[in-house]
Amino acid sequence: MANLAKALAPLARASIPTARTQLRRASVVRASPQVRHLSSTSRRCNATPVDISDVPPTPITHMSETEALMADSVQKFASEVILPKVREMDEAETMDPSVVEQLFEQGLMGIEIPEEYGGAGMNFTSAIVAIEELARVDPSVSVMCDVHNTLVNTAILKYGTEETKRRWLPKLATDTVGSFCLSEPISGSDAFALATKATETDTGYKINGSKMWITNSMEAGLFIVFANLDPSKGYKGITAFIMEKGTKGFSIAKKEKKLGIKASSTCVVNFDDVEIPKGNLLGVEGQGYKYAIGLLNEGRIGIAAQMTGLALGAWENAAKYCWNDRKQFGTLIGEFQSMQHQLAQSYTEICAARALVYNAARKKEAGEDFVRDAAMAKLYSSQVAGKVSGQAVEWMGGMGFVREGLAEKYFRDSKIGAIYEGTSNIQLTTIAKLLQKEYTT
Repeated sequence: MANLAKALAPLARASIPTARTQLRRASVVRASPQVRHLSSTSRRCNATPVDISDVPPTPITHMSETEALMADSVQKFASEVILPKVREMDEAETMDPSVVEQLFEQGLMGIEIPEEYGGAGMNFTSAIVAIEELARVDPSVSVMCDVHNTLVNTAILKYGTEETKRRWLPKLATDTVGSFCLSEPISGSDAFALATKATETDTGYKINGSKMWITNSMEAGLFIVFANLDPSKGYKGITAFIMEKGTKGFSIAKKEKKLGIKASSTCVVNFDDVEIPKGNLLGVEGQGYKYAIGLLNEGRIGIAAQMTGLALGAWENAAKYCWNDRKQFGTLIGEFQSMQHQLAQSYTEICAARALVYNAARKKEAGEDFVRDAAMAKLYSSQVAGKVSGQAVEWMGGMGFVREGLAEKYFRDSKIGAIYEGTSNIQLTTIAKLLQKEYTT
């Protein structure tokens, strides 16, 4: 199968402002001082902006030709390549190495990485589209792609030096999975209470401590590690480092056995006098807390897309069964009005959640403040995913409860959406604080 993202690169190149359709131009917010193009490649990002003052607005979920083709291509890839392996990977609680390899082959692990570093050079919404489509088939594969793209790749793109980018981005785009090491046993929602420490040495730094709930840790070859370089400064001492797998003193202590997203590895990792070269400092000392906040704000849009994809996958799986297979009292259950109302209500909620997700993504691309939008998108999409996947099990009756199909897996997988990259309570707190700031006189 041809590389999906690379095959779409010519369209991204053609999508500089002078060649944009009016519909696509309208998705850029008028008040934004910058125009975000359909590419992260520098020569395209620096193209001359166009006047969009007379262009009518478009639907939030309107996609560019590139994004629409990305959705179609990833959907086909997920159905043909991933779907046959979903149940086996879930039962084995292991990601099939061939799936990881093919994610790289299709360019889905370097969507926003510019072409000069070996990536596809596409826009943020293209990554969100891919994450959502993967989740319709397997949320475990989706979260691997999500964390790699929205947290790890973005961290190096935003905060790495040119030397750092040239060293690591080609690897992340082609064959090296990334992992984001922030959470610890005593610092989950209170992320800045982390106890992992870094000390400066003659050649660089030395890290000691432990991290918990680390996604992609079994498959990763590169880790973004947050440690406190100066505890006397509190969270302002937190610093980000890049570490390669196999570094002396680093170990995976435990792989968690989980309720859902079983194929996605979640581990405890230890750092015992791990030596980090000076060149592996990411950004500036003491700025790690700012980096983490910014990255998680973007990452939450990715998790929201994972949840809308999951909800849609669960709904489609059950709806097809209700309208084509399951009969009661001699009638397909999808013909009963009570079932039709439930199907209609749940689909409406999925569409509402998707509108929040794509609105947050578009605002992020337009350079607007999207923090509240990302929090609302993650909060509501995780709620909808849990509700719809739970209903889907009931609609399918006994067939929804057994492991023969995917209904029960979607239900199990949905629960994590309310927990990782900021719990639902953290999202509510974020939303409330921003609203209070806006409405306090």
